[in-house]
Amino acid sequence: MTLLLDSFWRAVAYCLHPRVIALSFLPLVIMVALSLGLGYFLWDPAVDWVFLRLESWDLLKTVWAWLQEVGAGNLKTVVAPLVVIFAVTPLVVVLSLLIVAVLMAPALVAMVAERRFPGLERKRGGSLLASVLWSLASTLLALVALVVSIPLWLIPPLILVLPPLIWGWLTYRVMTFDALAEHASRAERRRLVRRHRGWLLLMGVATGYLGAAPSVVWASGALFAMAFVLLIPVAIWIYTLVFAFSALWFSHYCLAALEQLRGEEAAGPAAAAPSVPVASGDVQPPSA
Repeated sequence: MTLLLDSFWRAVAYCLHPRVIALSFLPLVIMVALSLGLGYFLWDPAVDWVFLRLESWDLLKTVWAWLQEVGAGNLKTVVAPLVVIFAVTPLVVVLSLLIVAVLMAPALVAMVAERRFPGLERKRGGSLLASVLWSLASTLLALVALVVSIPLWLIPPLILVLPPLIWGWLTYRVMTFDALAEHASRAERRRLVRRHRGWLLLMGVATGYLGAAPSVVWASGALFAMAFVLLIPVAIWIYTLVFAFSALWFSHYCLAALEQLRGEEAAGPAAAAPSVPVASGDVQPPSA
């Protein structure tokens, strides 16, 4: 618990560092360009497709007729953009995590190591290629879990539990690997994950809930259509900062845990070494 809280407050302090703020704008530029490009070509077709599906769904015809009677018939024109936004949000979260993992996480880990752990040996247990493949595989598993769990989101409590759990698991997998790739060997990384799996997963779930917070911005963009284009960069930047915070949190935690593990291993042989007894014949009597 001490290590968890200590790394948390250090990560919060590092988020205020000008270097971290500057790094957060690179994924922002990429995500804004990608979002605006896809939105320009796919937004209208996606909204129209959802609107037609809502119109043709027999279960909702009664609801639309009732809304028309009470003077709220135009509400379905708002529902279609909302459905598109909430469907796209998990993809934006995942893409933000991947971009942070590839572009920001190595720089943030290096920053933490340089400022706090300059003497920690680098055993390079994971390469950049291994990190990318690990992130892609973990992301694919998370996307499958998200798609499979969508029917369960209709149960009110589970929509508040399942997405953050899945995002938290993904964050834990990606950030732990990146935090230890440069400094830990494969064996050390596996030992640390086994020893700290519960705390690392808790950190991932916590950042998963933090990642759900910017959804309020997306919802605001749906309610205020004129401001939606302006709110997209704000939401993406918040996502980026959340994941940057999680990268710093995992870096502080994992590198401190690695330093502690190596300290235990170094102290172990010294403590276990038997003392050499001195033979009685070797003891010289004191001179008179």
